[in-house]
Amino acid sequence: MNAISIVIGSICILVIAYRLYGYFFTKKVLKINESSPTPAHELEDGKDYVPTNKWVTFGHHFAAIAAAGPLVGPILAAQFGYLPGLLWLLIGAVIGGAVHDAVVLFASMKKKGKSLSEVAKEELGPVAGFCTGLAMLFIITITMAGLSMVVLHALERNPWGTFAVGITIPIAMLVGIAYKKTGNLVVTSTVGFILLMIGVFMGPYIQTTALGELLTLDTKSLAIILPIYAFFAAALPVWLLLAPRDYLSSFMKIGVFIALIIGVFFVNPVIQFPPFTEFIHGGGPVIAGPVWPFVSITIACGAISGFHAFVGSGTTPKMIDKWEDIRVVGFGAMLVECLVGIMALIAATALHPADYFAINATPEVFSTLGMQVVNLPQLAQEIGMDLEGRTGGAVTLAVGMSYIFAKIPWFYNMASYFYQFVIMFEAVFILTAIDAGTRVARYLIQDFFGDIYKPLKRVDWLPGSIFASALACLMWGYLLYSGDIGSIWALFGVSNQLMASIGLVIGATVVLRIADKRWYVWTCLVPLIYLYVTVNYAGYWMIKNVYWNTDAAGYNMLNGILSITMLLLGFIVVIFAIKKWAELWKNPRFTSSGTSKMKTI
Repeated sequence: MNAISIVIGSICILVIAYRLYGYFFTKKVLKINESSPTPAHELEDGKDYVPTNKWVTFGHHFAAIAAAGPLVGPILAAQFGYLPGLLWLLIGAVIGGAVHDAVVLFASMKKKGKSLSEVAKEELGPVAGFCTGLAMLFIITITMAGLSMVVLHALERNPWGTFAVGITIPIAMLVGIAYKKTGNLVVTSTVGFILLMIGVFMGPYIQTTALGELLTLDTKSLAIILPIYAFFAAALPVWLLLAPRDYLSSFMKIGVFIALIIGVFFVNPVIQFPPFTEFIHGGGPVIAGPVWPFVSITIACGAISGFHAFVGSGTTPKMIDKWEDIRVVGFGAMLVECLVGIMALIAATALHPADYFAINATPEVFSTLGMQVVNLPQLAQEIGMDLEGRTGGAVTLAVGMSYIFAKIPWFYNMASYFYQFVIMFEAVFILTAIDAGTRVARYLIQDFFGDIYKPLKRVDWLPGSIFASALACLMWGYLLYSGDIGSIWALFGVSNQLMASIGLVIGATVVLRIADKRWYVWTCLVPLIYLYVTVNYAGYWMIKNVYWNTDAAGYNMLNGILSITMLLLGFIVVIFAIKKWAELWKNPRFTSSGTSKMKTI
């Protein structure tokens, strides 16, 4: 199998899906129109509710949702072969992820930009709303800590990457101020992009300077700096830092993957992995479980992800300028992220399987596989560092992309540069999600505790914003500082996909409330049924075989308790939803003449 075949086929599927299914879902199912102003216009306050150009909003939304998932998930899932991950990315994104993101964004906008827990409370009742809010607080805390942990290891003792990531902050603030003053998006974007590139390419030259020494940080220092930065990102007005930084970062994200696509067309690497490996039944060195349900748990953000529900009911609905922008921002950004996941999968599977497993398994485990590395020693020499046993997926992506780029004649001797650039690129990818995720956590805390102290409900109340932002950073910052990648990341897959299930539950409720035809609800129910069964089985498997198995390396009673708690919260939401669906199903408009021919399904 050649990489070009996968890329061309995937792009064609995604473009057709956007043009046909995206139009059908937004126009026919959601019935979007411009008859009423969006929340950004109706509640404009210059801080959180800000009508924003759709491409700036797309850049913010894409940068926020496209975190570690589409980069790391497909790489880890390559353990099963290239075909399971590829199929799940395409089917999951078109049928599930794009629908999920668009309907959650629509539902939040219909409720004036409220969080998903508030939407659940209004649609399903106070108990379901409370369970949704509690689940969201659990999940966002785990997610922020998990994403930050990946950044920690990417920037640890890496002054180039730290400088390149850090310089985006003042550049973004300058762009935000300039755009607000001039309103000229083209000029400010061009200047910002040029400054961003200058900052990126200055990185190698500061490594041996005093500034480089200052930016050579260990994990504990970074674990303190990241929550402090996130506090300001969450508390400052959205136009000053969050939106322009994510917008500019999206240039680099999309640009890097366009370059990778061009590189794939130029080099046309052979996919060296088989369609299925011997580990599809379980027992693999990267993922212990079988291909189902774990391909759908490991690959989250590239196919469907609950984290998107936080962004889609947090920052983005307060920025949408026109209702029609939902198609571009909600549906479209998810399909672009799917392509990112596919390119990451190609970068991993272009490596020889033995080289892949040597990077992603500990040396002790790799020695039991009976494999011999092929190109890894040469790659390690060209990059200038030892690559074996660097688990987690981030290094594999950097090595895979460097392997492809270095095959282009002009870049033959630049493998080390590409490797460091991709490591930095991954860090920026993830940090932009932390920006938005922390702000969303702030909204959740204000909604959740606002029932106890009413002023907290007001997002424009400065003391409440500061308190909620600080509490959010303190919660995930504590996990980050005191934990490790194993204790934090183990919960991420199951909790993330449970959140996506809850998003689809609420989406199905909204569709049944507004749709002209009953069968439109199956646009949400089909992915919901698959995902809900998958996530519950995966949670059961993890509790039985890992969390509460004293012989397993990941034995952790607390992780098991948290898993059960989250699954129970999801079950309660589903029960209340089914009751509401039964009421909405009997709505007279579904049986009245001329409205729907579907009297029974």
